[in-house]
Amino acid sequence: MSDKKIIAVLGSTGAQGGGLVRAILDDPDRPFAARAVTRNADSPKARALAERGAEVVEATLDDEESLRKAFEGAHGAYVVTDFWESMSADVELAQAATAARAAKAAGVAHVVWSTLEDTRDVIPVAGRRVPVLQDRYTVPHFDAKAEADAFFRDSGVPTTYLRSTFYWEGFAQGSGPVRGEDGRLVFTLPIGEARLPGIAAEDIGRTAYGVFAAGDEYVGKTVSIAGEHLTGAQYAAAFADALGEPVGYRPLTPAEFRALGLPAGDEFGNMFQFYVEGERDFVAARDLAAVRALNPRLQTFRAWLAAHVEAVRPA
Repeated sequence: MSDKKIIAVLGSTGAQGGGLVRAILDDPDRPFAARAVTRNADSPKARALAERGAEVVEATLDDEESLRKAFEGAHGAYVVTDFWESMSADVELAQAATAARAAKAAGVAHVVWSTLEDTRDVIPVAGRRVPVLQDRYTVPHFDAKAEADAFFRDSGVPTTYLRSTFYWEGFAQGSGPVRGEDGRLVFTLPIGEARLPGIAAEDIGRTAYGVFAAGDEYVGKTVSIAGEHLTGAQYAAAFADALGEPVGYRPLTPAEFRALGLPAGDEFGNMFQFYVEGERDFVAARDLAAVRALNPRLQTFRAWLAAHVEAVRPA
């Protein structure tokens, strides 16, 4: 029987969990075994993980018994919820509570919970300075995760709270530079001159692996991560160098962004306003040297962009 410690990974076929499973399998010393938890073990991504040596099991965050079984015998568990699947903070809260109970019942020794700041500490809903969403939130996909921290803390399961940030993959999904009617490229980001901490999604999983590999060192602690802290102008300059042509920076205000009427525009507009108003503390919490100590392969934006330039190249 293998003496490797099992890490059960939720979201194993997604951005964060997939990065962690690959980090486990890429370690030549293999101190851990990867248990990839997915709703469909027969999906192409799940089969690819199995072919690489991961144990693949089926469970969902909406079925506590399936999740408890998926956690059974595991030393660690990586828990991530997907707000965008339901677009409901209440659903995300219920799923996080289910995961905390299942981890406790299974006797998991170390949970890494993927969470975020509570934006209401910076922009309280009582002030009504931004649209209040889902009755009580400023940025539901941040705030619900922050509320859910209590489920893990109160359950008594040993937990590390891993706070991530903006994924650079978003630039390959429609928010990168676009070509204007005059033929010139422009990059729009509603943060003014503030810095926007970003990270490659793969590095979230890799950094989580560093937390597990450190043993109990980070149990009970919050670990806030990013790959770089860049202004909109710095992002635009990197795009220009990678694409081989000038890219102008268009710094909308969050209010102007919300007024565009885009899908989830209020949610994202409020998020960018939080990044601006909470910039000092949000950036300060993300010590890049400390993140790199956990994940020596941590990518800069330019390194990530070099590998994804065709995905962000506009027509």
